[in-house]
Amino acid sequence: MNGLKRKDLLDIQSLTTEEISLICQSARYFKDLFTRSVKTVPILRGKTVCTLFYEPSTRTRISFELAAKRLSADMINVAVATSSVVKGESLIDTVHTMEAMKADYIVMRHAASLAPHFLSKNIEASVINAGDGFHAHPTQALLDTYSILEKKGTLQGLRIGIVGDVKHSRVARSDIEAFKRLGARVVLCGPPTLVPDEFKIYDVDISYNLDEILPELDVVNMLRIQRERQKGSLFPSLREYHQQYALTEDRLRRCKGDIIVMHPGPINRGIEIDHRVADSPNSIINEQVTNGVAIRMSIFYLLAGGTPLEEMEKV
Repeated sequence: MNGLKRKDLLDIQSLTTEEISLICQSARYFKDLFTRSVKTVPILRGKTVCTLFYEPSTRTRISFELAAKRLSADMINVAVATSSVVKGESLIDTVHTMEAMKADYIVMRHAASLAPHFLSKNIEASVINAGDGFHAHPTQALLDTYSILEKKGTLQGLRIGIVGDVKHSRVARSDIEAFKRLGARVVLCGPPTLVPDEFKIYDVDISYNLDEILPELDVVNMLRIQRERQKGSLFPSLREYHQQYALTEDRLRRCKGDIIVMHPGPINRGIEIDHRVADSPNSIINEQVTNGVAIRMSIFYLLAGGTPLEEMEKV
């Protein structure tokens, strides 16, 4: 298996359809690895991975750290809140410091859109975008894609709904790109203030009526209300939002029997999704977390050159 013909993984747009499929294909191997007594392989032995998160994160950061450790990498976890960044150190100087420590991979989350792109042009280490502003979250989109493939076998012809705070969601932007690339039809749904007309440039359908679109969906991806990124009130109240756009038990009963329920996390139970729906047989939310480790292992592996996996078995 050949690796990715690139130094960095910055967004879905820069990946070919073949590369998206390759990442998902190799993720199957790494997920199988989880069932073994020895869950590590020496693919990144002697390499150093630095996680550099300028925004809070639990799932993504831990997922990357676990992926790197299972590939036998050395880890540097930079806690920005207690680093020299608070003293005024620039982004580029912080990362040059990491590079001086011979970091081979930098996993970065930043509040500024395109910050990882800027970084990648100024350092030799591989940069992996773990979320930048409102722009992109490519590894989340890849794990979402893989999770659907695992359940449905294909995305071709599927009708996928992305519901909620689309305006402030980098996950939604990356999901749209990945889902469409593999042949899915995407519909966005939420209040007009959270699903503005500008999203029509993505060649998606837009609806403001969840009850109208739910019966035709094969997959529904529920997004949380990102109050920390909103300026001003964009809907009357959380109660009214729940009434109109939450995935409740009653709404789930009106869906296709085999609909897949997804959520990128963290979940605001009782707001965008009821707890019984989040824990229902249709929900793959916990599987998404597991698949996130497999996908990120796959990305590290393919950026490292994609050494044939059968050779890893012999080491």
